[in-house]
Amino acid sequence: QDFADSIYQMVAQKFQELTDNFTSIHARHKTLASIVMTKGLDIRQAQVIVLSSGTKCINGEYINDQGLVVNDCHAEIVARRAFVHFLYSQLELHLSKRREDWERSIFVRLKEGGYRLRENILFHLYVSTSPCGDARLNSPYEITTDLHSSKHIVRKYRGHLRTKIESGEGTIPVRSHNAAQTWDGVLLGEQLITMSCTDKIARWNILGLQGALLSSFIEPMYLHSIIVGSLYHTGHLSRVMSHRTEDIGQLPASYRRNQLLLSGISHADARQPGKSPSFSVNWIVGSTDLEVINATTGKRTCGSPSRLCKHMFFARWAKLHGKLSTRMGSHGDMPSVYSEAKLVAQTYQSVKQQLFKAFQKAGLGTWVKKPPEQDQFLLTV
Repeated sequence: QDFADSIYQMVAQKFQELTDNFTSIHARHKTLASIVMTKGLDIRQAQVIVLSSGTKCINGEYINDQGLVVNDCHAEIVARRAFVHFLYSQLELHLSKRREDWERSIFVRLKEGGYRLRENILFHLYVSTSPCGDARLNSPYEITTDLHSSKHIVRKYRGHLRTKIESGEGTIPVRSHNAAQTWDGVLLGEQLITMSCTDKIARWNILGLQGALLSSFIEPMYLHSIIVGSLYHTGHLSRVMSHRTEDIGQLPASYRRNQLLLSGISHADARQPGKSPSFSVNWIVGSTDLEVINATTGKRTCGSPSRLCKHMFFARWAKLHGKLSTRMGSHGDMPSVYSEAKLVAQTYQSVKQQLFKAFQKAGLGTWVKKPPEQDQFLLTV
């Protein structure tokens, strides 16, 4: 509890700093998220790595086939993207000729190629309110004395995969027939469907936070704990985070069913009244500025692409691929299309399929994918 409270204090203090003592217009938020890095559980060495806010997703008409928008601006999701940005910066230190740069990196190089996180480095996700989706639906008064009796709970959609609704608040259970969205359908006004934060976090607990691209260089990276500010209920949250993937089966080396530590905080923040702002902010350690994204368009308020969009990540990946793949003995041509670059990490892709099958087998629904056209862009420098 003390640890969780200290993490919360650090995050609040950082946000206060970045928003000029909460006076900036961008201090307005409904949900705040952050990832904090520690060495072991030593709070004295803790460092806020990323900070973000937001509760909205892109409007379907702004969907982009060049990877230039951020689709999901819910705070936890933006925090994860900002964390990926941080991971790229940490890998880039290894491209330096200077030894002290490598030593500053959180990664160590493996003899057999690739990189792994240094011993004892842990990551903690703070979210000011329970993640949207199944984790938020329970009543805080429900008593879960026996987590295993939850298998017999009458509620039809308990544990079900859920999706966010375009330009609406809240989530709905996935319907089995809409597992594929079409590009033209979305552009013609069909609602864009985005998986809920609860489901995405459950996915990170199997696949890691690093995503498909970085999986071709590094081992999966998992969260050590989640600290929730309010609307928090441990029994339900742990059920949603891990019990749903109990039957996933054997996972390949370095992948695991990550068991999170979960905690609330002693004094929850008062909920911010009023409507959710339509912007999302993100900050990454080492950068001086907050970046502000218009959640409706998925681009920065000035109209240029965010540092967290797919295209930016693909460009950084391509640069690393040229330099690092020689060390990693992966002799393949550099894929020029984003969707193909994601397929380079074959183990990651097969674990992802295993996860989707496990959800289906457990009767929790089908993971809804965005239209494939979205990822079929070339790298333009």
